[in-house]
Amino acid sequence: MIKNYIEAARLRTLPLSVSGIIIGSFIAASQGFFNWWICILALLTTIGFQVISNFANDYGDGIKGTDNNDRVGPTRAIQSGVITPKQMLNAIKISIVLTLIVAILLIYISFGKDDFKNLIIFFILGIVSIVAAIKYTMGKKAYGYSGFGDLFVFLFFGVLSVCGSYYLLTKQLDFTIFLPAFSVGFLSIGVLNLNNMRDMESDIKSGKRTLVVKMGMEFAKYYHYYLLISSFLFALLYNGVHYKSPFQFLFLLAYLLVFKHYIVVYKNKIPKLLDPELKKLALSTFLFSVLFGIGLLLAK
Repeated sequence: MIKNYIEAARLRTLPLSVSGIIIGSFIAASQGFFNWWICILALLTTIGFQVISNFANDYGDGIKGTDNNDRVGPTRAIQSGVITPKQMLNAIKISIVLTLIVAILLIYISFGKDDFKNLIIFFILGIVSIVAAIKYTMGKKAYGYSGFGDLFVFLFFGVLSVCGSYYLLTKQLDFTIFLPAFSVGFLSIGVLNLNNMRDMESDIKSGKRTLVVKMGMEFAKYYHYYLLISSFLFALLYNGVHYKSPFQFLFLLAYLLVFKHYIVVYKNKIPKLLDPELKKLALSTFLFSVLFGIGLLLAK
């Protein structure tokens, strides 16, 4: 039974989910601000949000019939019957409680008991993150079914993840921090876009109106290209503004894999064959975040 929940948590999505935290933490460390407890708790909180989202997606798509025999990706828990909808709802509730506990501990360690303003702001952000994770596919007005998934991924995986972790460590916000946040955000949208290209046919049948369904496969590929290029340019711009050493361009190695990935997407004629590219782009994003951060530390 535990194995089924682990599979439903989709561990392969976790490296992507923590990429923003890694970059935000590395940037803070390169500026002389770092705390292992804050970093670890931020990573655990983000993983909690991702697990909630994955459980909620399994539940939402499962009861709506989106996960069916036409779906190309891995078989979901409710779809296969190894976990019932009621059991998945209970798993979602338990995950929310555990994630909230970790998030509250993170906020307390970061700001103490006297910084009431930041305590409230980040607690609200935590609640909003949980609601966003749940509402992607759950409920009658699930935003993932109306094409708003890309926007929410950008905001939560990119902007909030990078800027939030940076602020937790530094207690300040430099506007240039938004540049690498945009990079992670666009790469994260790229993973979602790839997922939606793969599932386009089954999404059309089930009434899931993703951006790919709305724009069609040809424009989805152009969109994918602009996402990848934009992420590259924002990362380049940040290091140009804060240039100290050639080490800062170590992240370019990750983009060799990213652009190799795009060539595969561009040439693809059979959407279901895009499935292996999901893992490749997610891991490339994780590698980018690590190399980006290491480059900044080596440039100190």
